[in-house]
Amino acid sequence: MRCPYCHAVDDKVVDSRLAEDGAAVRRRRECLTCGRRYTTYERLEELPLVVVKRSGEREPFDRSKVAAGIARAAKNRPIDEPAVAAIAAEVEEELRQGGPELTTEQVGLAVLERLRGLDPVAYLRFASVYKGFEDLADFEREVGLLQKTTAPKRRPPGSGRRVSA
Repeated sequence: MRCPYCHAVDDKVVDSRLAEDGAAVRRRRECLTCGRRYTTYERLEELPLVVVKRSGEREPFDRSKVAAGIARAAKNRPIDEPAVAAIAAEVEEELRQGGPELTTEQVGLAVLERLRGLDPVAYLRFASVYKGFEDLADFEREVGLLQKTTAPKRRPPGSGRRVSA
C-alpha cells in the first residue's frame, strides 16, 4: 500500500476491524518512512452479473435500471424512494446467489415477487409492462391471480351475517 503523504510503500498494519456490516475490512496503517497513519478498506471484488435479454443480447446488470422500473410502477403510490432502493438491492442480492449469468425473466419475476406483497397497484403496473399486456383481459386475468394470493379484507365486527339459533 502506498502512503498518501510521502508515497512510500513500506507500512505496517496497526489495527484491523470489520466495516460496512462485514462487507469490508478497515485497516489503520502506519507509514514506516514518515510515521503518519492512514486508513484503508479492503472489499471483496464481486463478479459482474450479466443479463441475457430475450433477443439473446448480453449486458451488465444495472441495479439503477431495476430501481427505475420499480419507481415508475410505484409512481403516486405509498412507496418511498428508500423502499424502491431496498427492493432493487434485495433483487440484486437474490440474483447474485444464482450465479453470474441471469435472464431478464429472472429479474422481472424477482421484482414482481416483492411488489406483490408491497402494493398491488404497483405490482399490476410492473406486470403490465414486464408481461406485455395487450388488452383488458390480460389485466383481468392478473387481477384474478392477485386476488387469489392476497388475504381477504376483514369486515368490521357486527357487519357480517348473523346466525340465529
